[in-house]
Amino acid sequence: MPRSRSNLTGTLPHATVAAAEGRVPHQEAAEDALNRIAAALDRLAPSPVPAPDLAAAEAFVWHPEGRILAAVRRINRVEMSLLKGIDRVRDLLVENTERFARGLPANNALLWGARGMGKSSLVKAAHAAVGAAHPQAGLKLIEIHREDIESLPELMGLLRQAPQRFIVFCDDLSFDAEDTSYKSLKTMLEGGIEGRPENVVFYATSNRRHLMARDMVENERSTAINPGEAVEEKISLSDRFGLWLGFHRCSQDEYLAMVTGYVTHYRIPMGGEELRREALEWATTRGARSGRVAWQYVQDLAGRLGVRMDSEVGSRKSISDF
Repeated sequence: MPRSRSNLTGTLPHATVAAAEGRVPHQEAAEDALNRIAAALDRLAPSPVPAPDLAAAEAFVWHPEGRILAAVRRINRVEMSLLKGIDRVRDLLVENTERFARGLPANNALLWGARGMGKSSLVKAAHAAVGAAHPQAGLKLIEIHREDIESLPELMGLLRQAPQRFIVFCDDLSFDAEDTSYKSLKTMLEGGIEGRPENVVFYATSNRRHLMARDMVENERSTAINPGEAVEEKISLSDRFGLWLGFHRCSQDEYLAMVTGYVTHYRIPMGGEELRREALEWATTRGARSGRVAWQYVQDLAGRLGVRMDSEVGSRKSISDF
């Protein structure tokens, strides 16, 4: 019985088989080398980045190096009722966030002004309050670090097709003289071909109204060929935020109301004239009155009196919230 081709080739030398198939040994060697190179390149190539599980948490931190949205299991935030002295800006931000959650037009928001007056705390409190009131929106909070601003277009592309709605939040946003990344932020907020995704709104906090130091603007006025145009280029970034919310230094009464609110919330056994005297003395030694200073005093007071602040709400607080 004649032997099949496969059986024959199995008994012949490798070079003979290659010749029988119309190939010469050096061609086969080249093919083997190419196959090995391709296999090596496949091993070196980065594995595909899995799509983020946006249902895993209420908040995420953006890491552009690996296109990673890291889930935040426990958000550091303050209850809305504990934010004193900022009633007007609180109502405006909550209303804007609520419209966004309902799918209505909403503005990017810039929260600027005095240190320690609750700018970042208000953003996180608004996210919590509106998210609880409108669970169907799937409202998520995504923090992007200042140094990663240039990766915003990449983040927007990742979120554009997602069914949820996102507040992209940058805390303490500002730019130095040699920093040109503000230009990419301008394009992302308004003016780019794609524009801001319909399911994304951008909130930022800053101590500077125009996100740039005053001396940078003054320097442009004094050195530029056309001072007006140079200044417009620098300060036009803040114009891309439709909602400006100013935070100003609090009065003595507002500061004491903040202290009293914390003391009552954590059931710290002190009040009356003694609490008032101590709180004012603490503010005097710090040279400022603010929500941050009030919180620092209450922490000190609770420690001296042996009161633990590890309740469900208290454990979520940190100084950086203010």
